[in-house]
Amino acid sequence: MWEGLEAIDWAGLEHNYGSAEDVPGLLQRCAGPDQSAAQDAAFELHPGWSPTWERLLPEVLVLLADPEPEIRRAAADVVGGCAGPGALTLPALLRCWRAERELVTRLDLVLALGLAVRREPAGDRADEVGALLRTLLASAEPQLRLAAVHALTARDSTPATTATTRLGVVLDAVRDPSVELWRHTSSVESGVRGVQHWTSRLFPGASPAFAMGLMADHPDEEQRIGALAQAGGLLSQWRSPADVLLPAVVARLDDSATEVRYRAAELLACCGPAAAVHADAVAALLGDTATRTSRGGETVADAALWALARMNDPRCLPGLAERVAGTPSGFASADAFTGGAGDAVHHPALPALYEVLARLPDHAELLLPVICDRLGPTEDGRLVGQLCDVLAAWGSAAAAAVPQLLGLLEDNQRWTAAATALAGIGPAGNGGREALLARSLAGGAGAELAAWAYWQVGGEPGPALKVLGPAATEGRYPHPALRKLADLGSHAAAFAGRIRAMDEAADPWTRAEAAHALWAVTGDAESAVPILLDIVRDLADGTYLPVMLPAVRHLTRMGRAARPAVRLLGDLPASDRRIHYFGGWRAFAEDEALRTAVDELLATAD
Repeated sequence: MWEGLEAIDWAGLEHNYGSAEDVPGLLQRCAGPDQSAAQDAAFELHPGWSPTWERLLPEVLVLLADPEPEIRRAAADVVGGCAGPGALTLPALLRCWRAERELVTRLDLVLALGLAVRREPAGDRADEVGALLRTLLASAEPQLRLAAVHALTARDSTPATTATTRLGVVLDAVRDPSVELWRHTSSVESGVRGVQHWTSRLFPGASPAFAMGLMADHPDEEQRIGALAQAGGLLSQWRSPADVLLPAVVARLDDSATEVRYRAAELLACCGPAAAVHADAVAALLGDTATRTSRGGETVADAALWALARMNDPRCLPGLAERVAGTPSGFASADAFTGGAGDAVHHPALPALYEVLARLPDHAELLLPVICDRLGPTEDGRLVGQLCDVLAAWGSAAAAAVPQLLGLLEDNQRWTAAATALAGIGPAGNGGREALLARSLAGGAGAELAAWAYWQVGGEPGPALKVLGPAATEGRYPHPALRKLADLGSHAAAFAGRIRAMDEAADPWTRAEAAHALWAVTGDAESAVPILLDIVRDLADGTYLPVMLPAVRHLTRMGRAARPAVRLLGDLPASDRRIHYFGGWRAFAEDEALRTAVDELLATAD
């Protein structure tokens, strides 16, 4: 599109593009990236763009004086964000500032001045801009004060320190009703929660000061919801703020707004064991059937059940049993994954019911009767599969479900779910051995699972090896079969050569499971440990991929042979940053699981 820039009649822009409403969008499309985007190697700009934009910039600056405020705002936003040096843009922005009386447009101008003044060469107006921005810190208008803090922070060499010293100014503005003015700006275009999130970037790191300021009582429901969102975002990235923030979160459990109570309970669920001292306050919400205005229809009581389950509190059991039995709930019907490690936004959502149950092996005895009642052949296949995954996670604690599982083995539609559960339960499921052997010998998609389950419940190694050996060494995606083959230990030694050849696979999951399988079948830790160390190496810098958790657990099984991991990961337990890959509640659960695994590794290998 860069060639088209020269063809635009900037002076007659409204006539060419229909109406004033078209102009802001056109400006955004034509300005190109700001400096930060231009520095991104993934953003490729046509070589003709920059010189063309530089020639046209004076004509764009004319739009700062357009009669339409929407156009003036868009022009200020674009001029502030473009790559043009301050020497070219600051004089025009200052002229516009002196003439502008419309408050929303002035907000865009302040932000534009803060951005433009840091672009070298800034010219001889830079000191004037700095003085103006500092003067605005004492403005009678709260949002001008907030804009000035953002502008000065963008300009200063130590932005975090600059913002922290002005925390009171920032909080006064963000919590003032006039914060809604930002919804009409071109640069921010957001209401309360958006401004809270935008402003939170002024305070990087683990300090809870800004979030705590937002958590103070406020008559506006949107303010209180946004405060919990900011607390959740901070807690999902750092561990230390929990001590300060959790009491403030607990105080919101009796809020008048359903969404606030839900979010408070959900956030306590995320913190799980760290929030267990507040279990009584959470339990008080078990009868709160108020529903969120969301597609899932989650209730406050659902969030309270999830929180108590994360705390391993038995008061969750009656409510969970009711939901297993069929009482409608807001728990997800299937697992879902949100966000990522670099995402400081917390996404409040409930897990699938089976994910909640799988975390409660200590209470298997009380939950088993209702689960067994749902394992009939006429039940929904997905539900049966999910409940069998729960039983597999509980292991031997789910032995009482074996009679129902043996019946399911005869069901051609649901037998794989039963096999999964029996494999997890182990020798107590020995009664299904012959049926599992028959399924494995029949071939087909489930043969690998059947062979593994046959071995797990007490079968002979030969039939299992006949299926698992080729699946682990010849399949296109071998790592699940490699993990199963490792369970056969030295019985699988005949496959050691082919397993060793997979140590240099491109897929890290295959390398991790091949290294573990090689050790499991041969005892060769000398070859396996370096491969696993290479997979987990970036953990020391806080980078986490899901393959790293099983790799750490594999190293733990190798005992003192994995001692090099102590030097690599010894500092991780003291790290304050949460280590995770996904967002939402998984950010907290992943961090907990990884830290537990690393603690076990360090204790075993040292």
